[in-house]
Amino acid sequence: MIQACKENKVKLGVVSQRRFYAPVQRVKTAIDEVKIGAPALGTINMLGWRDKAYYDSDEWRGKWQMEGGGVLVNQAPPHQLDIFQWLMGPLDEVYGVWSNLNHPYIEVEDTALAIVKFKSGGIGNIIVSNSQKPGIYGKVHVHGSNGASVGVQTDGGGMFIAGMSLIAEPPVNDLWTVPEEETLLEGWKQEDSDFFNSVNAMEYCMKLQNEDFADAILYNWKPLVSVEDGRVTVELFTAI
Repeated sequence: MIQACKENKVKLGVVSQRRFYAPVQRVKTAIDEVKIGAPALGTINMLGWRDKAYYDSDEWRGKWQMEGGGVLVNQAPPHQLDIFQWLMGPLDEVYGVWSNLNHPYIEVEDTALAIVKFKSGGIGNIIVSNSQKPGIYGKVHVHGSNGASVGVQTDGGGMFIAGMSLIAEPPVNDLWTVPEEETLLEGWKQEDSDFFNSVNAMEYCMKLQNEDFADAILYNWKPLVSVEDGRVTVELFTAI
């Protein structure tokens, strides 16, 4: 797909609407403005839940041949993996392990862990699981070389399932120790919660991504979530 689009000068992107969340954008801006120094340590913690009814709802779910994997491939983690590499930079080395903790009726993994080294010298840790009832949270944190830390809870409570459930809690910044900005966190949480309750949370950031991609076509620039970014996410979960 990438090669065909390059040859025919066609834009290609990947859906990762969580990049457009305001608290995710704040983290990215803080890193770009070197407020935490260089990104030195990144973490993903995604503790969710999928029940038997979820896997029974479609024949392809939970099967290597049709789904291609489990928690790493098709639940929330691809979004967190995308944000993780977007914030931390190009990947260098990956060590991963995976298991099925409490879903004996599926073939694929419900839990995976990884240690990651980045080309910048930064390191990272990934913990993702579909084994915690009823779902706890999804978080991406970045700790900088100057000791400051920034983070976002992209998902809270029971994880969103397309066609089955709604977004349970608003995305918020849950960690912020940038010097002279420590007191901003509570205000941002209230602001983001109020905004979440004022819009259709299921559609809002998808519309932002659609608009971004339309602008990429109209003005011939790179969309915020490029196909190359999507390819990195695929390479990361495949490596794990």
